[in-house]
Order: sequence, then C-alpha cells, then structure tokens
Amino acid sequence: MAFEGLSDKLSNVFKKLKSKGKLDENDIKLAMREVRIALLEADVNYKVVKDFVKTVSERAVGADVLESLTPAQQVIKIVKDELVSLMGSENARIEFPSKPPCVVMMCGLQGSGKTTHSAKLGRYFKEHGHRPLLVACDIYRPAAIEQLKVVGEKAGVEVFERGQISPVEIAKQAISYAKDHGNDLVILDTAGRLHIDEVLMKELQDIAATVTVNETLLVVDAMTGQDAVNVAKSFNEALEISGVILTKLDGDTRGGAALSVLAVTGKPIKFSGIGEKIEDLEPFHPERMASRILGMGDVLTLIDKAQETMDESKTLEMVDKLKQNTFDMNDLLDQMEQIQKMGPIKQLLGMMPGMNKIKDEDIDEKAMDRTKALITSMTKEERANPKIINPSRKRRIAAGSGMKVEDVNRLLKQFETMQKLMKQLGGGGKKKRRRFPMMPGGMGNMGKMGPGGLPM
Repeated sequence: MAFEGLSDKLSNVFKKLKSKGKLDENDIKLAMREVRIALLEADVNYKVVKDFVKTVSERAVGADVLESLTPAQQVIKIVKDELVSLMGSENARIEFPSKPPCVVMMCGLQGSGKTTHSAKLGRYFKEHGHRPLLVACDIYRPAAIEQLKVVGEKAGVEVFERGQISPVEIAKQAISYAKDHGNDLVILDTAGRLHIDEVLMKELQDIAATVTVNETLLVVDAMTGQDAVNVAKSFNEALEISGVILTKLDGDTRGGAALSVLAVTGKPIKFSGIGEKIEDLEPFHPERMASRILGMGDVLTLIDKAQETMDESKTLEMVDKLKQNTFDMNDLLDQMEQIQKMGPIKQLLGMMPGMNKIKDEDIDEKAMDRTKALITSMTKEERANPKIINPSRKRRIAAGSGMKVEDVNRLLKQFETMQKLMKQLGGGGKKKRRRFPMMPGGMGNMGKMGPGGLPM
C-alpha cells in the first residue's frame, strides 16, 4: 500500500512520544526532526515538508498540548489535522452544470493510465446514476481508439469515435451526440506525449477553446513521486487543470505526490486509482487518507466498499440465518465471493484500525480460493450438513479440490467452532459468556483467516 514506509516511520515517532508521558519542547523538536526525515524520504516536496513541520511544531509546543494529560495524543491529532489540510480539507467533487452534459477533459503523459482511468471514471459515474460517454480524441497513439473501446466495454460505457479526424472536431461532434442521446457526462480521452511539449498543450488548449470544458483532470502516476508533482505543475500553468487523478495508490509508492500536489499546484486530488481492475477507482478523501497514513484505518471507505459490492437482500438473509443458527457452507461460500468483490485482502485489512502492522507474509491472497475449492467439491447435502462428511467423503472432497484430507478436517473443525460462536452470540447457548472466544489462529493471523476465523 502507498505510504506504508511513511506510516511505519510516523508510528515509531509517536510510539516514542507516548512512552515519555509528559513532553517538553526538546521532545517535540526531536520528534519533528524525525517526522521531517520521514516525509522527505517519502518524496514529499521539500518546501511542503518545511512548512508542514513548522506549523505542527508551533501548534505542538503550545501550553494546551505540553500541559495536557495526554500530550502525545494531542500531537498525533495535530499531525493528522495538518495532513488533512495538506491534502485538502474535504473530498473535491466533480461539479455537474445545471444544463448537461458535463464535459470532462482527461489529460496526461503517455503511460500514466489516462485511457484506463477515463473508463474507470465512466464506470464510477454510471454506477452513481449518470449516463457517461467516452470519447476517443487520441488519434495518434497506435491502437489508442481500440484500447478505449476495450476498457469502455469492460466498464459498460458507450464509446464515441470518428477515426483519425481532428480531435477538436471529434469533441464537438461528441457533445452534439451526447445532447441528442441523453448522455449527461462526456469524458474526452485526449492524446498524451512522452514529455510535455507545445504541440500537446496547443491541442488541449484548442479543445478547451472550442467546446465548454467543465473539468480538466490530469492523470498522474503516484509511483513517479516528485516527477508527478512537476508534471501537474506544468500542466496547470499551461492549461489550468481543475483536479488530479492519482493512479497506483495501491502500489509500493512512497506517497509524496499525494501530499504535495495541492500545496504545489493549488489543485486537489479528486480521485485515486487503487488497482488494475476497472472498478478500482475511488474518490480521494483527505481525512480518510490521513487516517491511513497514521495507521488509524479507514472504516468509512471499507463501509462504502461493502455497500457497493454486498447484496443487501443476501446480507439480510444471512443475518436471519445467523440468528436462527442455520448458517451453512453454502452461505459461507456466498459470503466469501462477496468479500472478494470488495478487493484484495491486504487492501481491506489496511482499512481496519491497527491492521496496518500485519506483515505481507501473513496475508495469503490465494487462501480464500483454496477454501472455496474445498466447499465447491462438496455436494449440496454436505454443504448444508457438514456432519455427514465421513472419511470416504473427505477423501473425495480432498481429491476434487486438489488438496489434502488434513485441509478438509481443518475447514470442518473451524466451521464447527464458528457455528458454536454464532450460537453464543445469538443467545442460543445455555449461558452467555462474558468474553467471546478467540477466533482460530488469532488476530495476528487475520490475513489468512476468513469469516469466523476460517482459512481463506
């Protein structure tokens, strides 16, 4: 995940502060020195780091902090507040005009993911009740039009193209088409270059001068660090962008671009690309991102993902089954499939408070598939009533899933443990326990566990 290195370093700084109890100005000074180093190593712009550390230091040495009963917590709150301020106080939305369509011009260098993220943006707004239209304005790059058609089909969004004619003329025709066909959002996928040049900017300026562009979004690769910020600054000076889409925020990036873009360009990050799938795009929420950086998780985004991917009727049905203690292997299989739709396990765990410390080696992304293979190798009767699974059935299930009898035994035992836990939580037991039993494997192995502590 992005910011992983920065998050670890900041956690160590705050751990030292917490161990001291009362703090003095020297403690704050030493802590801020480490924060400055951590931010610079994360490739945050030098001037941004300098101003950030100065502001935090001035607030942290105040009497209300140093004389507080929990000074370390106060410092952490100040750092979080300033991180939020650095990235923008709130989610910057795309503003739709009163008279449609809303025209969004996508721009960026070649290789930044502009075409893919045009389709991702189209899918996002289609899911939120709009009728987007993707427009192929890149007439130079080989197969650019075909690529847009492919990703547009994946996104379920219509693609408008007119071959190799002028991009300005394509944009004009697309907007006329959108008005006639009820498309309230037009996304122009423009040409990119390997570097910023006058030809690239002139074409973008000509489009903006000919049609009414409501939003100009620059797509930049977070992996390029400060180069991403420099690109954003150059595009903004020549074109006046309205916002940024930062890609590859799920990768092993240091995160400096996300913390520097707004301060350097004055333009907010509006969306972030968090994966390779067409649905891996989310609005950029500064407060949620600050929480992730500080290891506090991001429960709100996790809830958003659950609402988008979980089938509400199935969820309510599952709740009833839990209450009645009739939850079986079929339900478990269904729940695992819904969880997988939410994204990689590592990404989901990173949104849970305190889970950012789990090591990569403790997270087995393929483990859930292995458990699904075991369950799908069972008959309907076996899934509904696992108690009928005898030794010969176990051998058949193991052979059918390409796994061992020991794996079948482990799954059955952990499912039985989960059922007992559900019975207690539902009040079905003879006596309620004050403390819930620990899930098999414990929290430390959560990356390899599924619902109720089952292996994934």
